[in-house]
Amino acid sequence: MKRARHKMILELIEKMPIDRQEELMRQLREHGFDVTQATVSRDIRELQLVKTAAGDGTYRYTAASMGKRVHTPSRFETIFRESVLKVDYAGHMVLVKCFTGMANAACEVFDARVWKDVVGTLSGDDTFFILMRSEQAAHHISEELKQYIHSEH
Repeated sequence: MKRARHKMILELIEKMPIDRQEELMRQLREHGFDVTQATVSRDIRELQLVKTAAGDGTYRYTAASMGKRVHTPSRFETIFRESVLKVDYAGHMVLVKCFTGMANAACEVFDARVWKDVVGTLSGDDTFFILMRSEQAAHHISEELKQYIHSEH
């Protein structure tokens, strides 16, 4: 259902100048999707939709990949790289150590992505934890996340 809804959202924003969540929600309902505002908001984040200026001075949702931007680091990469000092794991838990005050932002961009075998996260001021389904999954995601941190930290 989610995949079909995401496909419909991308079709709708390509065909129509939709600039508000309420309008997107109305269009989805007209196309048979029973959605809430929270669902639409989450879909916008997961699809990485952005508002871009239309030629007539109005704005509309577009997929970041549909815009005229050259490849730049994703929001995840930028925030993670600028926030995280260290990634390590023990058992089913992954520790992500951040600069003071940055763990919530790093955790938020982590949570916005879809990750295999993640049970949940818990964030503090300078650290967040990721609970994984297995030790092997914890090791794997730890190694994957290490590629996003600066080595000079």
